[in-house]
Amino acid sequence: MPFQVEWANISGGPQTIEAFRSKALDIGSVADIPPIHAQWTGLDVKIVAAKFRLDPVGHPIYVIAAAPHSGVEQLDDLKGKRIAFSPGQAQGALVLRVLKKLNLQRSDVRLIELPSVGDAYVNALASKLVDAAPVAEANKQRFIQNYAKDGAKALAHGLRDDPAYLYVVKSSLEDPDKAAAIRAYVAAWGRATKWIETHPEEWIKGYYIKDQGLKEDAARFLVESNGQPDVPLDWNGAIERQQETIDLLAEELKKPVLKAETLFDRRFETVAGAAYRGE
Repeated sequence: MPFQVEWANISGGPQTIEAFRSKALDIGSVADIPPIHAQWTGLDVKIVAAKFRLDPVGHPIYVIAAAPHSGVEQLDDLKGKRIAFSPGQAQGALVLRVLKKLNLQRSDVRLIELPSVGDAYVNALASKLVDAAPVAEANKQRFIQNYAKDGAKALAHGLRDDPAYLYVVKSSLEDPDKAAAIRAYVAAWGRATKWIETHPEEWIKGYYIKDQGLKEDAARFLVESNGQPDVPLDWNGAIERQQETIDLLAEELKKPVLKAETLFDRRFETVAGAAYRGE
């Protein structure tokens, strides 16, 4: 790229929003919920890149993990249980979607507000602070290995949970130089997605094993669980699904309804997708 990137190791929507506010960040990688919550807290942000999974139900990002001795054997057993809940993160929206799928109200369960950072949810399950929590599919193996003997479960939720966005604070787009740099970065992001897809062995060895310190079997599990990417040239479907998420969150969290269209900067609509396709 024709500029030097300054990297910031920031995890999750709440932290990226804080970094935007302190002018320490121009672009962040998140799921679908942080851009919504940023707007609700008065921070104007825009989505500039979108990526999904070709088989999102077959390759979920999260599972619903049940704590040892919780009595949760299937999703229907969640009624009356304590569930970890982070309203500003994708995991929180997933909990609300699961409740809707089960025809349960928030009053039918106990939502325990916990930020999903690091191993917070796994630790909350292990210590029996909660009965269930959305846990990344990537952590499922370790969770089951450690706690299955005590009755822990990892349950498929059967819902789509795959949005992956790049979003930026609007003021960065108002700076012509930064806007150009963001466009170049989005294109590189699209090319990188294709490279990862077509070079799984290099990705396993160079990133998961060498950089992240994982064992080879865990690295291969992650590549397989990710499935194949979908980097669309058209955001209509993404906007429609984002609106459904906004409507659900607005109703459950008593927030104003936003127009999903306003969250997407459609000047960037084809940038990542075209780069992914080598155009």
